[in-house]
Amino acid sequence: MQDEFQKLDTVILGVSPDSMKSHDKFIEKIDIPFLLLSDSEKEVGELYGVFKMKKLFGKSAIGLERSTFLIDKEGKLVKEYRKVKAKGHAEEVLEFVKENLS
Repeated sequence: MQDEFQKLDTVILGVSPDSMKSHDKFIEKIDIPFLLLSDSEKEVGELYGVFKMKKLFGKSAIGLERSTFLIDKEGKLVKEYRKVKAKGHAEEVLEFVKENLS
């Protein structure tokens, strides 16, 4: 699927507050074909509003809401997906890119 995004001149970046050491282990474990960036100060996450109140085992805490943001070549946010589930998501994003950004 990464090849299809590349053919459409689409760059994929992952961002999370995890450390680069953690990212390196994750990349190696599941063979991610794109860059993962560390937002250890949570600045990018705050700008995009991805930290939300969540409940886990009956306790409330601030957590990361998995999200995808599509930004065009001019730097304009053109689409956002919130509460992303992995299954089928890449295909959905690829279809949007094909129909709206290529």
